[in-house]
Amino acid sequence: MLLAIDTSTSAVTAALHDAEKVVARTSTIDARRHTEILAPAIDAMMRDAGVAPADLSRVAVGVGPGPFTGLRVGIMTAMTFAYALDLPVGGLCSLDALAYHARRSGMTGPLLVATDARRKEVYWARYDLDADRIAPGEPAVDKAAVVAEHVGDIPAIGRGAQLYSDHLQDATGGYEELLDVDAADIAALAIERVMAGERLLTTEPLYLRRPDAVPAAAAPNARVLGK
Repeated sequence: MLLAIDTSTSAVTAALHDAEKVVARTSTIDARRHTEILAPAIDAMMRDAGVAPADLSRVAVGVGPGPFTGLRVGIMTAMTFAYALDLPVGGLCSLDALAYHARRSGMTGPLLVATDARRKEVYWARYDLDADRIAPGEPAVDKAAVVAEHVGDIPAIGRGAQLYSDHLQDATGGYEELLDVDAADIAALAIERVMAGERLLTTEPLYLRRPDAVPAAAAPNARVLGK
């Protein structure tokens, strides 16, 4: 029984997967209250599903990219579960989960995934027909106009695509499941990779840029196009 968590986007989301299917999920859209929502939501989800902490065997978490405050809530919660229950924990690029959902929904590529990075920027990465990232050095963070100049006119999903449809070819069609990450996709993708013998990422967060509260000299530069 795998517990999956993601707080890299506006969705505060968690899911349970029994290695065959997703058996429970919770998702609340609130970009400002990750801390208040996540733990009670996981508790309610597990109680409703009849799953006790002792039933868990693995934890997976979306490691971003995402805004600093929200992203660390999910990662620290996943690490706390893993530490308290002595479970393995692994990370996945959160943009991979959106691309995975698009592929399973029948979308064909190439595909751009662009989520809201605030500051009028997007976190983005490109994918091929198999929902694998195309280019090294991605994901990255940039102004939507810069991304459009770099990648050309390819379909884009994610809340960033909707917000900046004047620059990006918004292919979300208004469907909520193509705007923010769903932990059900984190869970299914994690199971798929583990069963294929692949190693998940560490829980190191993909911030891609410095948090506002950290002096410039205290953190490395992010890879940013056009800056």
